[in-house]
This record gives sequence, C-alpha cells and structure tokens, in this order.
Amino acid sequence: MRFGVLGPLELWRADGGPIRIPEAKVRALLAALLVREGRPVPADTLVEDLWGAAPPARPERVLRSKLSRLRGVLEQAEPGGRARLAHGPGGYRLDLGPDDLDAARFRSLAGRARAAAGPRERAALLGEALALWRGPVLAGLADAPFAAPAAALLEEERLTALEERSRARLDLGEHHLLAGELAGPADEHPLREGLRALQMLALYRAGRQAEALAAFQRLRRGLAEDLGVDPGPEVTRLHEAILRQDPDLGPAGPSRSNLPAELTEIIGREGETAEVRALVREARLVTLTGPGGVGKTRLALEAAAGLREHFPDGLWLVELGALGAGSAAGGAGPARVAEAVAAVLGLRDDEPGAAADRLAEVLRGARMLLLLDNCEHVVHPAAGLVRTLTRTAPHLRVLATGRQPLGIPGEHVYEVPPLDVPAADEAISAASAASSGAVRLFTVRAAEAAPRFRLDEHNAPAVAAVCRRLDGLPLALELAARRVRALGVHELAARLDDRFGLLTAAGAGAAPRQRTLRAVIDWSWDLLAEPERAVLRRLSVHAEGCDLAAAEAVAGGDDLPGGVLDPLSQLVERSLLTAVDGPDGVRYRMLETLAAYAAERLAESGEGAATRHRHLCFYRDLAERSAPGLRGRDQPRWLRRLDLEAANLRVALDHAVRTGDAASALRLALGPLWHRCLRGQLRDAHRSLGAALALDGGPAELRAEAAAWRAALELKVGEPRDPVAAARQAADLLAGAAAPRRAHVQWFLAGAALEFGELSLSEELLAAALAAFRAGDDRWGVAAALCTRAWLAQARGRLTRFEADAREGLELFRELGDRWGQLQALPMLGHRAQIRGDYATAARHHREGLHLAEQLGLWSEMSYRLSELGRVALLTGDHRAAAELHERARRSAAERGDRFGEWLAELGLALGARREGRLDEAERYLSGWLEHGGTARGPAAVAPALAELGYVAEQRGDAAEALRRHRAGLDAARATGDPRAIALALEGIAGAHALQGRAAEAAYLLGKAAAARESVGAPLPPAERTDVARAEAAARAGLGEPAYRTEFERGRAEGARRTEVRSPPVSDR
Repeated sequence: MRFGVLGPLELWRADGGPIRIPEAKVRALLAALLVREGRPVPADTLVEDLWGAAPPARPERVLRSKLSRLRGVLEQAEPGGRARLAHGPGGYRLDLGPDDLDAARFRSLAGRARAAAGPRERAALLGEALALWRGPVLAGLADAPFAAPAAALLEEERLTALEERSRARLDLGEHHLLAGELAGPADEHPLREGLRALQMLALYRAGRQAEALAAFQRLRRGLAEDLGVDPGPEVTRLHEAILRQDPDLGPAGPSRSNLPAELTEIIGREGETAEVRALVREARLVTLTGPGGVGKTRLALEAAAGLREHFPDGLWLVELGALGAGSAAGGAGPARVAEAVAAVLGLRDDEPGAAADRLAEVLRGARMLLLLDNCEHVVHPAAGLVRTLTRTAPHLRVLATGRQPLGIPGEHVYEVPPLDVPAADEAISAASAASSGAVRLFTVRAAEAAPRFRLDEHNAPAVAAVCRRLDGLPLALELAARRVRALGVHELAARLDDRFGLLTAAGAGAAPRQRTLRAVIDWSWDLLAEPERAVLRRLSVHAEGCDLAAAEAVAGGDDLPGGVLDPLSQLVERSLLTAVDGPDGVRYRMLETLAAYAAERLAESGEGAATRHRHLCFYRDLAERSAPGLRGRDQPRWLRRLDLEAANLRVALDHAVRTGDAASALRLALGPLWHRCLRGQLRDAHRSLGAALALDGGPAELRAEAAAWRAALELKVGEPRDPVAAARQAADLLAGAAAPRRAHVQWFLAGAALEFGELSLSEELLAAALAAFRAGDDRWGVAAALCTRAWLAQARGRLTRFEADAREGLELFRELGDRWGQLQALPMLGHRAQIRGDYATAARHHREGLHLAEQLGLWSEMSYRLSELGRVALLTGDHRAAAELHERARRSAAERGDRFGEWLAELGLALGARREGRLDEAERYLSGWLEHGGTARGPAAVAPALAELGYVAEQRGDAAEALRRHRAGLDAARATGDPRAIALALEGIAGAHALQGRAAEAAYLLGKAAAARESVGAPLPPAERTDVARAEAAARAGLGEPAYRTEFERGRAEGARRTEVRSPPVSDR
C-alpha cells in the first residue's frame, strides 16, 4: 500500500486503487502517524493530537478504538496490513517502506536529482518529484498543531525543488516556457528572492527585459513594505546585469554528448591522446586498432573528450559489443549496426526506408563525432555504414576502435601501442621505473587497492618485471594491481612468470598479445573460490549487464547454498565485475573480454544450456510483468527498467528462436511490445514478432495475437498500398485471440486507420474495442479508446464529443497514474481551448504535456508539444517565441530521425512566415508538408495546408492560383466532414473572389463559412480573423455595408439550412 500527504490525505492499494478512510478522527490519527514518518508516537501525544485540550472521557480507551478502526482500514489496503500499525515501548508507529509515503518518495527523487550528472536528468527527476504533489500538504488537516510544522517543512522543500528544476531547465534553454510558468509561483511567494531571480532571468532570456526589471521592482517594493529590507546581493547583481544587458546572462548550451564521465585519469597516454586528436581534426575516419586490453576504448574516449568545441552537434559513443556476429532475430547486419547508432542518437526506427539511408539523411548536415567502439566482430557492416554516412554527411567525423581496420578508402589507421615498459637489461631504480607509462599505471592502481603501497627501490625491479611480463597492456596491469593487497608485488611477479611460460609453450593459434591477456584472466580465475567462478561464468550470458534479481535468478543454483550475493560482492571487489549505481539500484557489468572468457568457461562446465534457459525464463517473465506496470503509476520505473534490459530481452528471444521454443518466443515478442511502442521502436517490435511467428507451434491464442500485432505494425513501419485492406486483414487475424487482447489490437488499428484518414474504418474498429474494454472493466483500455475517439470526433468536427471524450480519458488516466495516457489527452484539451480562443489554457495544457514527455523520455512527444506551444505563441502575436519554439521542435525531431515531427514543426514555421510576409519561405515549408507529412495522413492534414497556400497566393495578388488552392482545400475539407475545415476553405475562396473584385460572391461565401462554424459552436476567435477581416473589408468596400449584409446573411441562411455546407461552383455566382 502507499500513503499520500502531499495533498489531501490518501491511502492507495498497491494497484493504485484508493481506500476510503471513513471517519475524521481516524483520518487525523493516520495523518499524525504519517507526519512522524515511522517514528513511534506515545499514546498521550496522539490523544493531544486528536482532541487537543478537550479529550473525551477515558481517552486511552477511545484512542484504542480509533487505532482498531485504522488497522481495519490498513487491512483493506493490503492483506496483513493491520500489522503495519505496531505498538512498542515508545508508542505507536507505522511501518513504512522507502517508497510507501509520497513525501519520502519526493525526497528520494530530489536527492537523486541533486546527484545527477546533467541538467536534463536533473530536471526530469525533479519533475517526477514535483508531480507527486496533489495540493497543499494534508489539505484540510494542515492547521492541526501536529501537522503544521511538517507541512511548512515540506512546502519549503517543494519550493526548493521548484527552484532547482527551474535552474536545470534554464540550462536546457527552456526560458520561454519558464518565463510564463514562474509568474504564478513568484507572485504566490513575493518575498522569495531565489524564485523571483529565476523568473527575472527567464524573462530576460526570452527577450522580455522590461518585465524582468518590473519583477525586480515588485520584489524590492514587497521587501521594503513587509520587512523593511532591501533585496539581497545576488538578486541585486542580477538586476544590474540585466540593466547593462550583460552577455554572460545568455543561456548556457546543454552538453551534447553521451561520453561517460571517467572516474580515473588516463595514465601514460599523453602523446597518443594528442596524436589521435590531431588525426580526428584532419581526417574524416580514424580507426584505432590493437589487441584486446590495449586500451583502445579508453584512449578514444580521452581523445574525444578534448574535442567538444569542434563538434557542436555532439560526441556520441556507440558500443557495438552487444551486437552478436549473428542473431536469430535479425543478425548483426548493416541494419542492426545502423539501428544501434540510431538508438544512441535517440532516433525513431519506425520511419520508412533502409536504416542506413535514414540515418545518413538525418546526419546530412551534422557537425558530429561518432565513436564506434568494438567494431571487430561487425567489421563489414560497420564499414558499409561508415562508407554511407561519410559520403552523405560531409561534416561528420568517425572515430572507430577494433582489432582490425575497417578497410575503406580514406581511413586513417592508428595502431594503439602497449604502454612503454622498462628495458629488461636496465638496472632498475624507482626513479627510472617511474618514467615508464606501464609502471606509472600499475603503481597508481596498486596504491588504490592497497593504500600503503609505494614504488620504492626494494619493489621497483618486481614492478618492472610485472609490467614487462604483461607487455604493458593496461587491462592486464589493472587486473594485476588489484591483487597487490593480497599477494604483494614479488609473489605477483612470480605467479605471472609461470602463467606466461605455460601459455607460450602451449603454442595456441591466438595472437601473442591475446595469449598474454588470457594469462592475466586465467590467473584471476585461479584466485576465485568455486562459488565465485560459478557466478562469473553464468553471468556471461547477459548482454549489457544485469541487476541483482537477474543475477540471483540466472547464476544461482543448488551448488550455491549461500546464495549469489556474497560471490557477486567478491567479484566486484576483484574488479571482475563493475557495480554501477543507477536510479533504480545497482547494475552489474562485465568487461567484454572477461565476458568472452567467462563464456568459454561456461561452455567447458556443461552448464550453458541450463543457464541460458534460466536467462530466457527470467526475462520472459520480466517482460510479461512489465505490461501492467507500463500502464500505471510505475510507468517511469518500468520504462527505465526495460530500456536497460533491451539487450537481454533480445538475447532471450534469440535463444528461444534458436532452440525452437515457440511459446517462449511468442511471449518474449509480445511482452515488451508496449514498451517498444512507447519508445518508437516499432521496427524492432515488428521484427521480433516475425522471428517468433517463424517457428512452428506455440499456443494458438498467442500466435493469433502476435500475427495480428505484426500485421498492425506493418501499417506503421511499412508502406501499404491499401491501408484499409491491410487493417482489415490484421483485424481478421484476431479471431483466435483472447477478447481482452483482441480489443487492444483493435484500438491500435483504429489509431493507425485514423492517421491514414480512414475515418469510417477507425470508427468501426474503435467501437468494437471500446465495447470490449467496457465489458471487461479495462479502465486503461477505456481511457485509451476514449482518447482515440476524441481525435476521431475532432476530425469529424464533433467538438462537444471531442472535448467530453478527452476530459473523460484524461480523468481515467490520472486515476490510473498513467503519464503517457495523460500525454495523449492533454493536447486535445489544448486544441479545444485554442478553438475557443482561450490561449492561456491551451498553453497550460501543452506545457503540462511537455513536462510529462520529458519525465518519460518520449522525445517525439516533446517535439510535438513544442510545436503546439509555438502555435499558441503565434496566435497570441509573439512571433519571436513562436519561431524559437518551432525551431526547437524541428531540431528535436531531426536529431531523432522523426520526419513527421520535423514536418509538423515546419508547418508551424510556415504559418509564422506567411503572417510576417515571408511568402517564399512559407510556400517552401507548406509544399514540403503536402509532399511528405500531410498526404499520408489524409484530407484532415491536407486541407489546412492548401488553405495556407491559397492565402500565400492571395497575398501575392495571384487570385487564380489562390482559387485553385482553396478549391482543392474545399474538396479535402468535405472529405473530412468537418464544418470548421469547410469554413476555412470557404473563407479562402471568399478572399480570392474579393481580390478579383467579385464582392457579392465573397460576402455570400463568408456568410456560409460563418454558418458552418456556428453549426459546431466554434466561431472564429479574434486572433485568427486576419485573413477573413481582409476579405470582409474588400467585400464591404466593393458593395457598401447594406448590400454586404444582404449577401452575407443570404449565405449564412443557406448554410444554416443545409446539413452539409457546400460552396456553389464559381461560375454560378
């Protein structure tokens, strides 16, 4: 169960359902215990909290009665819940887990945000924390003496979090959004200098200097009147900087890189780092080659980190080690390598065309450095991708690492040498040994493992011997240095002598440096106890790491009666595993070379098949458990979890396909399906379903569901010639699927049909899905279907239904805690507010949607919401903000390969360009929308663009072209059945007639357009009347006011009489 104090007192079941607390005193009792956050409260204190100075007769007896009732409420919330209310020597206390109380969860998220590496992660975590607030702390109880201190403290923490998030968002360039958002909080807390300073800075960066200065004056006046003091030095300095327009107040550019922050400095590579940097500045492709463990990756990262200023579009590390040389679900061919790059860049994978070509198009103008790491096992596909990218993107640089060159023209190969080692015949002193890079690295790492270790005259010869025997390979040196604490350097040197001699004598076909590295790993293996060896070899089946639960499930067994945790801890201690602490706990990773070594040991043990089967079962069950979590309050956590486990889910599916386990393959393809849809990885979902369906067997219901989903996804990732036939074929495949699952596919198909402009088919599928959702009491399905039905209603011009469905869907999604669902409903309410001319409400809805998209990492949705905010800014006359928001939307979409998002942003730029008289620019954007973005989405997307092109022609004085465009727009509008779209086309035709001097026709059509808008209760708001006003003025001037009114009213009357508004042929008027 979970408890809520950040707002009215609430108690929820684990599934999010609310529990009613029946009595005021019981509510007060629960609140009194919660504000102590699990600390014991004496009985007399609770009596005073509940009754103050007027306790009942026999207060302790009455208190026990209230406690009993509270235990009953807790039992309703979860089985055994009454035990949560415990009594001990100190009094009564509630047993609370770390995340059981929303206030504790709030503080945890805020703490993680303060430790976050960058502003985007910090802003997202603080946004998630602030989203927990539902109103004032313990609303209705906050005045109680026991609640007031806690409420005041939490409110202060909320304001601090708001300020910290605002700072992070300023760093991300969101000053336009913050300038408006901070007005309310700053006015509510007029004496809070930090909040007012952030508002001032946001206003200044948004180009609103006068408002920023006025905000300071309000602060100064309030402090003087209420406290008799002046503003503090920090806000005063900001005021002065604004007055002089200090260039340092400009926004800081966000870091555009995913390079990891190294915990240790690179040692002994100063010359190589400078050489690689110089090569990258001069050459378009540089490949670092050398043996495993030589430090290619570390050198590449160090070199790249010093080149940030040369690559304004970022430095991006793509780790190719997780791609197998072959895969049952698709292989590591060129497409998989291209998709790995696209995934790092955050690009969508559901756009048409070959992956490499789509990636090349996105990067065409990018000034970026791609670091492709571990190319040796995918050398040919990697080479093909690099060849494609460098031909298309002239400013792109590639820095690759691998054990062999890529072998393409223009490649500059840099062989990474081992660290230099002391000469064997040299009389070694501590000073001479320390001049060697290998010795310096070994000495620093040994001192980290054994703090008392120092290089001296006594141990210098042994250290030099170790470095020579390990050929100066950094990985081998670091592994060896970890053992100095246990063995001492002399015993270490002696053991390495034996190992090198054994491997050299064996004469295996591996390269000498590979044999030397293997000797180091063999030696580390020999130091492990059998439980540690068992865990290490079994963990090798994971891809890109695992968490503790996975390690216990996959690596555990009857031979480990003490469990996995202790061996796992020893492996971390011995540096054979790396423990990385993240937002949702520790994740264990293994170096690639160590994983390959452990995999060989697993094969030798005969445990491979059983271990891979446990891996398959764990991730199959995880995928299926994720489905409800992805549709509720835990959605952000499950999104992060499946993001991290994407590689393991692929490995598990590949194993199921290789072994012919059709049932598991189907479950592994269907389980993560919704996660892949949310992340825009539709091609991956489609491919996985195809791999599972290629097997014979499996439950008939699952096969039917998988086949239907694959056919449905084909509508998104393919280019069907007949979308209606394709959708009906997908629906027909559902005959054998279970009813609840069938409804989800029907809902998805309805949305796809709506995108193609097939409104009748969408309506049919949606009606079936909604009925099934209601019959099965699937509240999430009902909410999703209502939101889709709302878009359908909008396309039909049924605005009352549109708004009602959107509000009901939003309410249901909020009750469920599903943020993605809220993100679907909010834009609709924003659109409805825009239609009414209520732009402040529209902006509020779109900003809320933007914040939800940020919290969930849904970058395409962020782009769409920025475009919507740009439209609102345009309608309110803030053309500068509109252009900035649309440009941000376009950049965000382009960076992730979302072509529709780009076109949508460009459509907004077109609207602004036309209103500012830049007609050629507007026409270019609008033509692009018609060619690419709008046509595929049906007449509802085409009609507005044709209207805009008609107005472009009218403003140029080309009446004939304006008429041609507007008539085409009218045909598209009539196909939608939306009276507002029809009115827009009629208004455009009226303007073209007015330009030709045909004032009577113009007035008549303006009247019909007005009737169309009135028929759905959506008159044209004042901010959108510019084009109509121009036509009205010309018609009035040509006819005179009485004649104009006569023609206008005649058109309005005829329009009101007809169920469908039609424009007469121009020749008839």
